[in-house]
Amino acid sequence: MGQTFTGLLKAVRARSGQDAAAQAAPLALRLCGDYLAGLAASGPVSDARRTRLVAAIGDLTAASCTDADSLFDALLRTGQRALDAGGDTENRLALDIAAEATGLRPRSKGAWRLRGRALDALGRRGEAVEAYERHLTLQQNPSSAGDIVRRIATLEELRACLDEAAGLLPAEDGARLRALRDAPAGEARTAFAEVVRRRTAEGGGMADPAVRRLNTLYAAYRRLLDRDRTADPLLGGVEPLGVPALRRLVEGRSVCLVADAPAIAEEERVPGGGLAELIDGYDLVVRCDGIPADAPRTDLHAVTLRGGTPWTGPAWNRRTRTRIVFGDTLAPWRRALRTRLVPGAQDHIGDASLRHPLDDPALLGEEDWGPRTSTAFTLLRLLDFLDAADRLDLIGFGLPGRLLPRERAWVAAHARHEDETEMRTVLR
Repeated sequence: MGQTFTGLLKAVRARSGQDAAAQAAPLALRLCGDYLAGLAASGPVSDARRTRLVAAIGDLTAASCTDADSLFDALLRTGQRALDAGGDTENRLALDIAAEATGLRPRSKGAWRLRGRALDALGRRGEAVEAYERHLTLQQNPSSAGDIVRRIATLEELRACLDEAAGLLPAEDGARLRALRDAPAGEARTAFAEVVRRRTAEGGGMADPAVRRLNTLYAAYRRLLDRDRTADPLLGGVEPLGVPALRRLVEGRSVCLVADAPAIAEEERVPGGGLAELIDGYDLVVRCDGIPADAPRTDLHAVTLRGGTPWTGPAWNRRTRTRIVFGDTLAPWRRALRTRLVPGAQDHIGDASLRHPLDDPALLGEEDWGPRTSTAFTLLRLLDFLDAADRLDLIGFGLPGRLLPRERAWVAAHARHEDETEMRTVLR
C-alpha cells in the first residue's frame, strides 16, 4: 500500500503540472495532491472510507488523460468519496472539488448538489441552501429531488429555531445563538445547550413560559441536527385518505368531536368519571388542533394551517389513527405535511381533496366562511355534509370561546338536543 500510495502522489503532482490538464480541473488535482501528502505524513491509512477516497483520486488522475466527460464524472466521484470519508479535512476537499466542478460546468446539477452537501457538512448552512436551490433550479425531474427539498426545509427550520430562541434571550446570548447559524453541528449543539442550561437556571426553571419555549426550541433543534423531517407523508406506510375513504370511515358509526377546553380535559381525567365514560362510548373520538397530553383516546385529529409559514409549526407527534390537515394553498400545505408529520404518529393522512372543504365546489362550496373559521367547525360541516355517521355529537363546544358566534349560531340552528349537564350537543 505504501509504494502504491507514493506512486499515486507522484502521479497526481505530475498530472497537475501538465499543460494538457488545463483542459479540465488542474486545481482539483493539485488539491488532491496536497491531501495525499498530508495523509502520507499522518501514517498508514487503515480507514476503509479514506482508502476508497485514495482510490477515487487515482481514478481522477487516470481520467485527466481522457475526455472531458470522463474527467468530470471522476471529479464528482472523488468529491463524493471525500464527503463519505467524513472528516473536516475531507469535507473541505469535497468543497474545493465542488467549487472547481461548478466552475467548469455551471449548469451541472450534480456539481451543485455536491457543493451543497459539502457546505452543509461544514456547517455553512446559508450557503448550502443557496447551492441546493441552484441544484433544484437545474433539476428537470423535481420528484427525484425530494431529499434536497426536505434538507432545505430542515436547514431553514434550524435557522428559525435559533432566531426564535435568540429573541427570548438577553442581547449578548441572543447574538451568540444567531452566530451559530453557520457553525458545525457539534459546536452549535454544545453552545446552544450551554445557553439553555444557564437561562433555565437564571430564569427560575420551567415555570417561566419563555424558559419552557426555549427548551422546546432546543429539543427541536437537536432532533433536526440528527435527522431531516419525514419524507412525503403519502408514502412509506402512511395511506392517503380522500373523501370516499373518509365517508367509509364514519359510515354507520357514532362520532363525537371533543373540545380542547381545559375544563373538558380535567373532567376526562377523572377516573371513572361520567364524561370519560361518555366519550369512550363513541365509535370515533375526534379532536382538533391541540390534543391534551393525557387524552386517553384520539381516533381522528384535524388541524388547520395558519400564518405565513405554517410548515414551521410544532410537529404533529400525538398518536392518532387518522389525521386531516386543512389548508387552502397547495404548496404550503404539501410543505407543512413534509416537515411537521412524524413517522408512526398516524396511519392515514387526508389527501389534497380534503384541504379546504368549506369553499371547495366539489364539496360544500360555501365561500363566505373565511380563513378564521375554526378547525372544529370545518370538520363538523364536512362530516355533516357527508351524511354518513349514525350519530354526530359535540362535547364541550357549548362552552364560551369554543366556536365563533356565526359557527355557534349554525350549530344552534341544526342541533337536535343540547344537554348542559353532559356538555353534549346532539346533531344527528
